[in-house]
Amino acid sequence: MTEQSVTVAGSAVGGETVTATAPQDGTPDTRVSVKPKNNRAWFLVLPVVVSVAFTAVIPLMTVVNFSVQDIFSPDDRIFVGLEWFRSVSRDPEIRAAFVRTLLFSAQVLLLEIPLGVALAVAMPRRGIWVSVALVLVALPLLIPWNVVGTIWQIFARADIGLGGWTINNVLGIDFNYTLDSTDAWITVLIMDVWHWTPLVALLAYAGLRSIPDPYFQAAQIDGASAWATFRHIQLPRLRGVLTIAILLRFMDSFMIYTEPFVVTGGGPGNATSFLSILLSKIAVGQFDLGPAGAFSLLYFLVVQIVSYVFFTVLTRAGR
Repeated sequence: MTEQSVTVAGSAVGGETVTATAPQDGTPDTRVSVKPKNNRAWFLVLPVVVSVAFTAVIPLMTVVNFSVQDIFSPDDRIFVGLEWFRSVSRDPEIRAAFVRTLLFSAQVLLLEIPLGVALAVAMPRRGIWVSVALVLVALPLLIPWNVVGTIWQIFARADIGLGGWTINNVLGIDFNYTLDSTDAWITVLIMDVWHWTPLVALLAYAGLRSIPDPYFQAAQIDGASAWATFRHIQLPRLRGVLTIAILLRFMDSFMIYTEPFVVTGGGPGNATSFLSILLSKIAVGQFDLGPAGAFSLLYFLVVQIVSYVFFTVLTRAGR
């Protein structure tokens, strides 16, 4: 009598692999061998779980703990509930910083997305110049944020900076970002555009390279102009890539800290004092851990909500 082996899914018998043998002639056979499932693979995930716990979950819970207490010393604290959240949400300085940050993010998106797409379209698609163009475009992304701030702090100076000196002495425009709030805002905005437009360009360029050549050949046969080709072939194919670019640039610009802090320190006055800089002043400068904790959680919540709205609107518009 010959036998055949039948394997039953592990979920059927307590998460274990069951192997049963049955004769080919149909005679019932009750012999069943149960092989225990190997759970050692879960230990491979344990380092990731521990890492996430120590880098994200535990710090977040610490901030939540601070946000509901009035801390006078490590041993002297009072539970205040949601008092700090109400105080932060009504603070006129924080509201003004929120408006400035939102306006800055909107201007960044309006400038960097079109410039990045235009740069990607202008970049070569074949030949040795492709590598040269990619390296040159990616150079600003390789510079650390604090170094970018230092570069523009010197470059835009009216006395020693090439950019500031040219604007004042060659163009005849009175420019001084250390005294004029508009000049400071423009300096920070141009600095961010210079630093991060290459990211949008590289993402858009990757999307353009993924478009098959027959699309362009068909457009050429039909006599389509460059604008018509971009409007009806390239731009629709970039919708997914641009969704990612918009989300990345919004989140990063809304949380910008290092570059404006190095260049202007939030000044002159509060002209470039964004939410992140104000949060740093409250948490580090004033050491008000309770309001800073509530501020951080509200800040985090706003970023998540606005990013979700952006993603939902953009994905629905692409359907």
